Amino acid sequence: MTTRQMPARLDQPREIRRTFVPRVHYDPESFGRLSERIARFLGTARFLVYMTGFVTVWIVWNLAAPSFLKFDPYPFIFLTLMLSLQASYAAPLILLAQNRQDDRDRVQYEQDRSRNERSMADTEYLTREIAGLRVAVSEVVTRDFLRSELQQIMKELDAKETPR
Repeated sequence: MTTRQMPARLDQPREIRRTFVPRVHYDPESFGRLSERIARFLGTARFLVYMTGFVTVWIVWNLAAPSFLKFDPYPFIFLTLMLSLQASYAAPLILLAQNRQDDRDRVQYEQDRSRNERSMADTEYLTREIAGLRVAVSEVVTRDFLRSELQQIMKELDAKETPR
């Protein structure tokens, strides 16, 4: 006989789980801002100059220094390890920064879209209003039309007053 466990109810609080290792809490927003700053720095010429200088000094030191001061001989395995470590941290930070930028772009796109929809609605409303005004103006009596009508009435009155 199998017993089915009831799924946790959404209106009840969860049970507190006891763990041996406490969870580390961090602010994802501040971490994201930090990653964006690092990613922005990694994409600059200044970083390339600093990194080139660092690698050059490392290689020159390990080639030209006395043998007892060399800490990474010719194949520069430790330098390779350091550059791999830097790259392994840089790639996820850059991806995180790109994801945050994509989120901001998505929000900006939605705002632009809603603004465009409002502009289109306003434009359609103004178009209808202008069309209504044109129709109303075409029905308004113009001065020339009024003069011709008044002259016509005057002629009719003059014709009625003069006996034939």
